[in-house]
Amino acid sequence: MKKTTRAIKTETADGEASSSERIDARIAELDDWRGEMLARVRRLIKEADPEVVEEWKWRGVPVWEHAGIICTGETYKSVVKMTFAKGASLEDPAGLFNSSLDGNVRRAIDIHEGQQIDEDALKALIQQAVDLNLSVQAERSGRSRKKA
Repeated sequence: MKKTTRAIKTETADGEASSSERIDARIAELDDWRGEMLARVRRLIKEADPEVVEEWKWRGVPVWEHAGIICTGETYKSVVKMTFAKGASLEDPAGLFNSSLDGNVRRAIDIHEGQQIDEDALKALIQQAVDLNLSVQAERSGRSRKKA
């Protein structure tokens, strides 16, 4: 039996395109290596965390969340930047973080044209970020119950 799929257009209550559709449009409008890289990064994020939620924030920044922000996917002229909201708290044995290294909270990965990505290491970093978000959420949930 042949399985068919169709695109389902989803809109927000105010008639706006969904966050996923906006990310699709961003990838399509970047008619070069940056669009391909953003699509690849997006695929890896979804593979690492099938429960990830896509958001569109700050006037045009793709954001991936699960119990809080995991990372953003910004595109610039010469780089696709993945900024991890709590990157400073993550272990990075593969040395993927190469930007925003001086901050106390965030860390970023600048991906340049032609650069190879260690997909397994990136997925591990994403999973680690999700685990951290979930542990913080559980900790907060536990605190609120103790006060009640």
